[in-house]
Amino acid sequence: MGNMTREDIVQQLEQVRRDAEMALSQASNSEQISAWHSEYLGRKGQLTAILRNLGSLSPEERPQVGKVANDIKVALEAELQARQEAIASADLEAMRRAGSVDVTLPGRPQAPGKLHITTRTLRDIYTIFAEMGFQIYNSPEVETDEYNFQLLNMPPGHPARDMWDTFYTTTPGLVLRTHTSPGQAWAMREYAPEPIRVILPGKVYRYEAVDASHESMFYQVEGLAIGKHVTFSDLKGVLMNFANQMFGQGRHARFRKSYFPFTEPSVEMDIDCVICNGKGCPVCKNTGWLELLGAGMVHPRVLQYGGYDPAGFSGFAFGMGPDRMSLQKYGIDDIRYFFANDARMLERV
Repeated sequence: MGNMTREDIVQQLEQVRRDAEMALSQASNSEQISAWHSEYLGRKGQLTAILRNLGSLSPEERPQVGKVANDIKVALEAELQARQEAIASADLEAMRRAGSVDVTLPGRPQAPGKLHITTRTLRDIYTIFAEMGFQIYNSPEVETDEYNFQLLNMPPGHPARDMWDTFYTTTPGLVLRTHTSPGQAWAMREYAPEPIRVILPGKVYRYEAVDASHESMFYQVEGLAIGKHVTFSDLKGVLMNFANQMFGQGRHARFRKSYFPFTEPSVEMDIDCVICNGKGCPVCKNTGWLELLGAGMVHPRVLQYGGYDPAGFSGFAFGMGPDRMSLQKYGIDDIRYFFANDARMLERV
């Protein structure tokens, strides 16, 4: 084909438009509509074939012809959509007249939604501690080094900082909180010198190697109680009451000595395995015990940082992982399922 002038190409475009409109008006089903689209608007359609001749035009003429072609394409696409809607409406009307659609039939039932397992566990924790007089206190997920470490008795260079694999931000002195314990300082500084009883739930972040029992983002619930005569016996009573309500009455527990820089003395609490009732199984690694939480009496220095006089006040703190509890309570073997975006997990509750 020789070189074509601007008028030749525009004339061809207008002819394609007339032919396309005529063919579209005669299309009566989805198969014909699809064939029409391929014939006129597809990558190998007539409109595209004409536009290949733009190279024969001068640089000034190409935008002019291109605008004409684009206007025709937009107009044809609008007519295509209108034709598709008309055909769909006609098909529905034909089905209605043929009686193939019974409008008196009930609608398709929808299965009710369910809460995520972690959400269920968190709400159970909230309810249990609310009955014991604890209120929920929220604190920031992005913390300063001061709140995440220093006010918890871990000054710069303290070796205990290595217990938490920290995500540092590009802003010096800001970190993603590695535990909910910084909330203790926020709560104490807001309420001191009044007695307090709070739980601090939320997400925490650690640079962990992700596996069946570890995630880089997970939930924790911190607990804190401060008053003038708070003892370790009070801590044990609160935790035993929680274990019995969370996992069923008659739970057995043991407290093992441990170390946390913000409590002294520090302990870890285990309960008899809720899967095998202490007989030994793969979940408890055949020990009969499941690690539940860490706890202890608030360190005097942490009390002082929070605005309380250690000579007149004492308190206890504890921290637990709702995700780990969900694994134990519902017999789930991989923590990664919680964040895999698989709705089948909801059926486990």
